[in-house]
Amino acid sequence: MKLFFINTAAIFSGVLLFAASFPNPLFSYGLPFLAWVAYIPVFWVLRNTGSFTYSSTEESLINVKRVFGSLAVSSLWGALYGYTSYLLFLPWLKNFHPMGGLFASILHLAYMAVLFPLLKLALILYPRKGYILQWLLWLSYEYLKTKGFLGFPYGITGYTQWHFPPIIGIASIFGVWGVSALVLFPSVYVGALVPAAGDKSPAIRFLRRERLAAAVWLGALGGALIFGLLQSEYSENAGTAKIALIQQNADPWKNDAAGAKRVLTTLKNLSVNALEQEPETELVVWPETAVTHRIFWHLTYRDNAESYTAVKELMDFLAAQNVPFLLGNDDARLEVTKSGRWDRVDYNAAILMEAGEIKEVYRKNHLVPFGEYFPYEKTFPRIYQALTNSDTHFWKPGKDKLVFHTGSLRFSAPICFEDCFGYISRDFTRNGAEFIVNLTNDSWANSLSSQVQHLSMSVFRAVENRRSLVRAATSGQTCAISPSGRILAMAPPFTETVLNAEIPLLNSRTPYTAWGDLWAVLFCVSAFVLLLSGAIRFILMVIKSGRMQ
Repeated sequence: MKLFFINTAAIFSGVLLFAASFPNPLFSYGLPFLAWVAYIPVFWVLRNTGSFTYSSTEESLINVKRVFGSLAVSSLWGALYGYTSYLLFLPWLKNFHPMGGLFASILHLAYMAVLFPLLKLALILYPRKGYILQWLLWLSYEYLKTKGFLGFPYGITGYTQWHFPPIIGIASIFGVWGVSALVLFPSVYVGALVPAAGDKSPAIRFLRRERLAAAVWLGALGGALIFGLLQSEYSENAGTAKIALIQQNADPWKNDAAGAKRVLTTLKNLSVNALEQEPETELVVWPETAVTHRIFWHLTYRDNAESYTAVKELMDFLAAQNVPFLLGNDDARLEVTKSGRWDRVDYNAAILMEAGEIKEVYRKNHLVPFGEYFPYEKTFPRIYQALTNSDTHFWKPGKDKLVFHTGSLRFSAPICFEDCFGYISRDFTRNGAEFIVNLTNDSWANSLSSQVQHLSMSVFRAVENRRSLVRAATSGQTCAISPSGRILAMAPPFTETVLNAEIPLLNSRTPYTAWGDLWAVLFCVSAFVLLLSGAIRFILMVIKSGRMQ
């Protein structure tokens, strides 16, 4: 019973360390130094669930029974850790949907209920080197949880270091996964070093035996720091670009017709102010769905007189400007739907306007699961109906990785959630984008920590591809990020304001741009091979003992 309470206290200390490492309500930028030790309690608890030896036939039979028992106990500890850590880490999700935070917590309860037994199995299969397999398994989990319909990139260890360019410079080679590998290793190593309850093995013995692993990590850390410090942010050939970023500090979806008109007036006035401050501006950017009136639809079909008037006034304003504008908008088109009928289809889009005309349109590819997209209407009709009843705004996903062209500028515009995924900005860069423009609406969360958590992932998209990245957000964090991940300029959050930024342009390709998430895949393959070979060896050992039927 005493050990149970000790393990429970250790799990909750791990939960607190995890949540505190990331931006949070108490520390807006997080406490990133905690991430280097945040998982020590987790790995220590896993060691406390039992130890195993294979010295005799009788003991092998006992151990097989204990293996399954310890794996079951590990799963329970994982469920507790996964649920509580994400409930504390993402309190603002309840503002997205009343069930949002609960769903994310239950999802990670399931993930950790599977991961923890695998982490325990690593120690059983490799009593001395199991911590290496644990390290690979955790890195594999962080990558795999970003894949598929439920892909969710929040909570990846490497993102805690977003504010330290010398540390995250290696993302241009390894992606965020390389930073996670660097930050996670001390927790795994110390978790194996600290004696478990009742274990009298001196830690010094472990240090002597595993000194090579520690030396390799220290060398990798030193190499990463040197590499990050040597990164240049400028290129003599590529030059710079001057961008005006508009932050209206209002959620465009929480307004009636009069409110939408006020927001549009604010956007126009802020844009005029920005151009007066910097007449040589080359592009003005408005946030995601800054314009809720469907521009193309109302200009084409004119089925709503009030909306048409608002759109016409906007087009007249844009026609009077000598600078291109990039606008977030609901791009509605008449298309054949899944039912085979012609109907209006909505896209979450970024529209490039020149002289009051639509020049190019990018439609968001990677939509937010449940919040923007649910492709399983027929399979799970009740869930689909519940989402519809809660006024969920569904979009159709776009397909093209468009690069906008205006004047001498070549850029792409991932929309909101899309800058959380490395592969999207990588595809844009491979298609020729010289910088990245992110249009975001995080105002619904009414949370600074939410906005900074989102920003932390944007920083990595700049570093991975060595491209400047600018963000126009409804309420923050509107900013400009250099190719090395340094914040060049930041607008104060929750204010109506403009940010004029001059960003460096680079046109070289990084190893990450060429390889993508190759290193994450290698982590997964290595973990699978070690797990499989260890399991086969263990099974053969038990069979050889003659005690398994």
